[in-house]
Amino acid sequence: MKEHYNKVLRDSDARVARFMEIQILDRNDPFFGGFPSADSIAEPKVAIYHLTTMTACCLNADSKWHLDAEVLRRILLALDYVRRSQRPGGYFDLVNCNFFSGPDTAFCTKRLLPVYVYLRRIAEGAQAADAAEKDVCAQLLPLYEAIVKDAAEALTHCGFHTPNHRWAIASVLMMCHRLLGGEAYKKAADAILLEGSDCNADGEYAERSAGNYNRINNDAMIMLAVATGDDAYYEPVVRNLTMMLTYIEPDDSIFTNNSTRQDRGRKIYPKDYYFEYLYMGDVLQKPEFLDAANEIMAAVDRHGLKAMDCLIQFMLQPRLAALEHAGSGFPADYHKFYKGSEIVRCRRKGYSYTIINHSAGFLYFQNGDFTVSMHIGASFCEHRSFIPETLASTGENAYALHQTMTGWYYLPFEEKPETSDWWKMDHTKRAQLHGPDMIFDVEVTEAENGIDVHIVNTGIDRAPLRVELAFDAGCRVETEHFAADGAEGGGRRKLRAPAYSYGLFSPEPPADFLRELFSADHRGGARLLPDGNVGGGVSHVVEVAAENFCAEGGLIFAFEVQGFGGAVDAVEQPRLRRDFFRELFVARGDEPDFCARLFALFYI
Repeated sequence: MKEHYNKVLRDSDARVARFMEIQILDRNDPFFGGFPSADSIAEPKVAIYHLTTMTACCLNADSKWHLDAEVLRRILLALDYVRRSQRPGGYFDLVNCNFFSGPDTAFCTKRLLPVYVYLRRIAEGAQAADAAEKDVCAQLLPLYEAIVKDAAEALTHCGFHTPNHRWAIASVLMMCHRLLGGEAYKKAADAILLEGSDCNADGEYAERSAGNYNRINNDAMIMLAVATGDDAYYEPVVRNLTMMLTYIEPDDSIFTNNSTRQDRGRKIYPKDYYFEYLYMGDVLQKPEFLDAANEIMAAVDRHGLKAMDCLIQFMLQPRLAALEHAGSGFPADYHKFYKGSEIVRCRRKGYSYTIINHSAGFLYFQNGDFTVSMHIGASFCEHRSFIPETLASTGENAYALHQTMTGWYYLPFEEKPETSDWWKMDHTKRAQLHGPDMIFDVEVTEAENGIDVHIVNTGIDRAPLRVELAFDAGCRVETEHFAADGAEGGGRRKLRAPAYSYGLFSPEPPADFLRELFSADHRGGARLLPDGNVGGGVSHVVEVAAENFCAEGGLIFAFEVQGFGGAVDAVEQPRLRRDFFRELFVARGDEPDFCARLFALFYI
């Protein structure tokens, strides 16, 4: 991967130039030697990430900064700042929330360790170096080692907050045990490792964070394998990286909408998985992983991104810089039902769709770089949205989702309560009146160029139901009657029609919009039709066809709503014009945040 190495080197050199521009050089500043982060707050973690990149370039003969005296001076300033920032006892802080933080100490140390290993190789003669490089090493190694040793001591008795924290701490401790000795490090790591990996058979870690923490976990498992010599730690990495191949969207981004962490819904490209795919592809001789590494680097170029900050890894493992692999690409035609993770991922040519259990955002469809999500709203007792309780396969590429919304009311106490203050009453002692329940059954079936969605609602009549389609921010929804730009946080206005209402973003369409939208002619493919008799329950179907959705492919929705009661007059519902929806779905956008919304509200 010589070409990859060269790009990583160029971008690392550019990073160093930027770091030197922003480094705090005012000796009267308490953060002297540090670097402001994006929110202008200097903290040791940022400094560690920057100075390790600077050190790699300073010691790399191919870098424009090789043995640069000013770069070395800046590294020493940064190391001094980090040392001053390190708490007594070895901890580092995450200044916006975590102080005396074991996890953040682990993340900082994880970043220091590869450079520390490289410096030790020079000092021990295992890494070829000239006199000048040895002199730089002699200045830097004691400083790195002091920080690492104190941090390792802190990690022997630290705590954590989230699942991934455990593996970050344990992996750093085990590597420090290998490098520095000390049985306390291994003992503390073993105590964590007793809990066992949270990577399921599908390859999904507990936090489901495809955009961030899955990678963090993989890094930790790889470090554990290297530190212990136990290749079993590679097993969850292989499962996750295999799964991740089916989480890549048509625009090269990662599907993140099932994450439980801060990456949820963000547009994130998989560049930070590059070295994992490269390393694991080489170690385990898996060509599909090497294909992914090549494709990730190609995607970096396509989207004008900086390469991953992994120069020191190429320096530690030069065979990877010399490795050449011709294949490239992600899987582009697959259908996966990950039963343990309760998620369906499907990719077809230029589009993909995702079905998620236990989520109000249960359905996502992406064509190119344009995404549509679906929510179903129903205000019923404490419930506000359809959140499926079960997800099951019902046939080839067909799935059923179900939820029973339980209806209930409090009943009077059987005995006089101890207080008349409602807020101090023990309401757990009240009996409850249950039923009737509102029941949702949703079917999602793959169709030509898209999917069919069939929604059945039973149990409660004359209750409002809202079907919501959310589009990418930045798109433009336009027909001959109106145009609306999808601006984040934008509002909406509702339009009324017989038996149900339909809403869009403002501006308010003209008066003839409803007449046009609900035209009685039968020419379009989209339709709203009654089925059955009113007294026995009526099924109303809205099918939205969009062959011209974006540039290629399409999206087909079929909504069925049941439960019209006898109190509702039997009225022949007009048909929806196909052209309207075709134009609507052509709207495009590039931003990841959903904001432009289409509502269909049915009264049942």
